[in-house]
Amino acid sequence: MSRIYLLTIPLTIGIITGLILVVFPESENDSKLFTVSKLIENGSPILGDSNAPITILEWGDYQCTFCYKFHQNTLDMINEKYIKTGKVKLVFKDFPLNGPDSLLAAQAAYCANDQDKYWQYHDELYKNWGGERTGWVTRDSLNSFAISVNLDLVEFNKCLDERKYENKVNSLYEFGREVGIDATPSFLVFNDNKIIKIRGNQPLEVFHKTFDELQIKNEINQN
Repeated sequence: MSRIYLLTIPLTIGIITGLILVVFPESENDSKLFTVSKLIENGSPILGDSNAPITILEWGDYQCTFCYKFHQNTLDMINEKYIKTGKVKLVFKDFPLNGPDSLLAAQAAYCANDQDKYWQYHDELYKNWGGERTGWVTRDSLNSFAISVNLDLVEFNKCLDERKYENKVNSLYEFGREVGIDATPSFLVFNDNKIIKIRGNQPLEVFHKTFDELQIKNEINQN
């Protein structure tokens, strides 16, 4: 995934519903309209200031090699410079491409969210990444990660046993397909005026340029 794939999508202003973002598929007949809240809802808790003007919507898989590389490198730098300073917020949505283990890991993260430990558990999964389809995601390993972030294991395992979030994760995958996601990681980076799509684990400079472009557009629209 070394090639940069950026798609800018214009904003349509609705009279009643407010700001509407036009999201591909690229065919005009297949295009769908989603509000900003629709893009964000049902994903992870927001990382950063909920009022940050720019949103990164990341689509990822916990077994994905390039997702792991993004989280180990680029995200740390984005977090320090943009998220912690209130310029950008991040929402993660699951796009489990690597089979049942990815689906199970995604469910585990939402079970951790029941105990207000979503991001801690999310980070623990990537910290302990063991490759794609290698069998590192098991109930035992998930329990080990839960212990590391101080979860109540009884509650955590009850959540997994009941498959409480299986439908949620499947619906996120289907929603991703609806808006044109076909690989991980993929990102929709947007403000109230524009969406930019980034495909793959791109270098930090790509995100710098994207944030700058969205900031410039925002300033133009305010003048």
